[in-house]
Amino acid sequence: MATTAEATRPIVVPPAPPPSSPAAARTMRANRRRDTAPELAVRKELWRRGHRYLVDATPEGTSRRRRADVVLRGARVAVYVDGCFWHSCPQHLHVPKANRSWWEVKLASVVERDRRNDLELLAAGWLPVRIWEHEDPAAAVDALERVIEQRRCVTVRDRPARPACQPLLRPEREDASG
Repeated sequence: MATTAEATRPIVVPPAPPPSSPAAARTMRANRRRDTAPELAVRKELWRRGHRYLVDATPEGTSRRRRADVVLRGARVAVYVDGCFWHSCPQHLHVPKANRSWWEVKLASVVERDRRNDLELLAAGWLPVRIWEHEDPAAAVDALERVIEQRRCVTVRDRPARPACQPLLRPEREDASG
């Protein structure tokens, strides 16, 4: 059984092999760290619905090396719009055939880093929310709004919750006809 120190130790990725082709090199160089199309779509939907946020920011109390795509400070929610390739989406994961063993280690290290980030955020009082790039932005923001409302209704720093807060899931009404 692994000790706690071993469980949190990052996966060591060996140096990257040379690209398998000039096209592969161009593709990898073209990947952006921020402002990807799925991230912009989620941000645009959040803004349209009246939410204000920080972009590519470090949530307070966490490692400055780990930046969230969107930070909602009031609700203490850190949003990550994860790409299916880099974050190993269970629906769309495709490990490249060229340099396969290196990619398996690399992608596993990204997933493991995501899990460590999530634990660090939770320990600092933040809620990490991960949205896959293939998700519909409107549906993702619908779910995110439920989380935001729930977080705002929770007691914060020894203050009681707002009286206007209602349970997130209300019991179904009984049918009046009997």
